[in-house]
Amino acid sequence: MTVEFAARAAEFRPSPVRAVFETAMDPSVVSLAGGNPDLSVLPGGDIGALASSLLAERAGEILQYGSGAGTTPLRDLVVHLMSRGGSNITSADVLPTTGSQAGLDLVTKLFCNPGEVVLAEGPTYVGALGVFGAYEVDVRHVELDDHGLDPEHVATALDELAAEGKRVPFVYVIPSYQNPTGVSMPAERRSELVRVCAERDVMIVEDDPYALLSFDRSGPLRSMHSLDPEHVIHLGSFSKIFAPGLRVGWLVAPPEVRGRLQIAAESVVIHPSNLAQSLVTAWVGSEQWGPALDRAVGLYRERWEAMNAALEEFMPERASWTEPTGGFFTWVTVPGLAENDHLLRDVIEQGIVLVPGSACYEDGRPSDAVRLAFSGVSPVRIREGVKRFAQIL
Repeated sequence: MTVEFAARAAEFRPSPVRAVFETAMDPSVVSLAGGNPDLSVLPGGDIGALASSLLAERAGEILQYGSGAGTTPLRDLVVHLMSRGGSNITSADVLPTTGSQAGLDLVTKLFCNPGEVVLAEGPTYVGALGVFGAYEVDVRHVELDDHGLDPEHVATALDELAAEGKRVPFVYVIPSYQNPTGVSMPAERRSELVRVCAERDVMIVEDDPYALLSFDRSGPLRSMHSLDPEHVIHLGSFSKIFAPGLRVGWLVAPPEVRGRLQIAAESVVIHPSNLAQSLVTAWVGSEQWGPALDRAVGLYRERWEAMNAALEEFMPERASWTEPTGGFFTWVTVPGLAENDHLLRDVIEQGIVLVPGSACYEDGRPSDAVRLAFSGVSPVRIREGVKRFAQIL
C-alpha cells in the first residue's frame, strides 16, 4: 500500500528535546536538556488525599463530560493569578486548555493561513516552531539581546514585511525568563512592544509560563496583556507552577476571539479534563501551594547558582552565557561551536544531553549556542554535566 500524506506532514518533525528523552532516562546520563520542574517539594500524600477526597465527594461530576469553557472555579483561579501581572479580567475571558501548548496551537489555527508570517524571537521555544510548521506558517526571527526583544527591531521587521506584502497574524514572545535563553523583557520594553504592535494592528501572543518563577520572589512584571487586552492574547500554564503531568493551561483573549477559540478547541478535545482542572483548583487555591512554590523556586535559584559556578570553573574563556533571574534555562555561547556538525551525537557519547541552539530557529541555522536547563537536576549532576560538556569543547 502506498501511503500519501498531506503536504503539511513534512513539517511534523520530532522535537530535539523529545528525541533525546529516552536517552535522558539513563541514570548514567546527565540531562541538561529538559526544562522539568522539580516536584520533590510537593507533598504527594496530601495531593493524593486531595484527589481521593475530590473523587469521593464529586465523582459523578468530575468523571463526566464537561463544558468546553472549562470549570468556573479554575477560571476564577486564573483571574486571581492574572491579577498579579496587572490584568483586570473576568472568568468569561479565560479558556482552560490542555497545557499552554494547546493554546498556542488553537491561536495559530485560528489566525494563520499557510504562507503567512509569524514574527518570533530568535532563538525561540522549540515547541512553538513545531506548531507553526504544522500550520505551514513561515517564521521570521528577531534576534534577542540581554533584555529580550528590542521593540525598534520588531517595528522594522513588521514594516519590512508589510512592504513585501506579507500578512503578520501575530508576534510571538516569551517575555519572562525566556525559553531558551532565560532573559526577560523589562517593563519599558513590554510597553513599547505593545505600542509598536497596536499601531500596526498586529496581535501579540504572550506566552508566559515562567512569570511566577522569579528567584527573588518579587512577583511577576506587569504582563503585556494588562497593557492592551485588545491586542494581546495571553497564554499561561500550571505545568511550571504545579505539575506538567496534569496538562492544564489557559489562554485569555478578547471575547470575540475567545469564543472562536473555544469552538476550535471543542472540535479536538471536546472539553479539558474535569479531574485535572479540579485538582489544580484545589491545590493551587490552597494555603499549601504558595509555600511549595517558594521552595521550588528556591531550589531553582540554588541550581542556577551551581550551574553558573560550574560554567565559570570549566568553560573556556571564549564562552559566555546569560544570567537568568528566574525560570529554568541559560543560553551558553561558544564561538566556533557551530562548526561541530555532530554536536548532539558527541555530547550523548560523553553521557550528557542538551539542546543545540540550531533547534531553536525555524531554519535550523548553525548556532554557536546551546540551551542548558538547570531546574530538574541536582547541583552535583549539574557540575558533572557542565564539566563533561567543557571537556568536549
